[in-house]
Amino acid sequence: MKRRVLELHVQPGARRTEVAGMHGERIKIRLAAPATEGRANEALIEFLAEEFGVAKRDIRILSGMKSRDKRVVIEGDTAGELPWKMPSGPSS
Repeated sequence: MKRRVLELHVQPGARRTEVAGMHGERIKIRLAAPATEGRANEALIEFLAEEFGVAKRDIRILSGMKSRDKRVVIEGDTAGELPWKMPSGPSS
């Protein structure tokens, strides 16, 4: 079974859910869900499951449950490449 760990910077409360480029060394993901009652974490797991084509149960937040900076592990058969193209240019 393959395992991939992602270092993410998450921005909850955005207009739409999308990958927004890089934030330092982390992949920046904007989430439409608010950062209340775990909704943003649930939305992040749902977004990543859909993007990587795995079940939601195969994704766990390793660290950063209450932080914008998160470490996420994706278990299962994921493709070698990220499932999205990174926008060009710096983003923060």
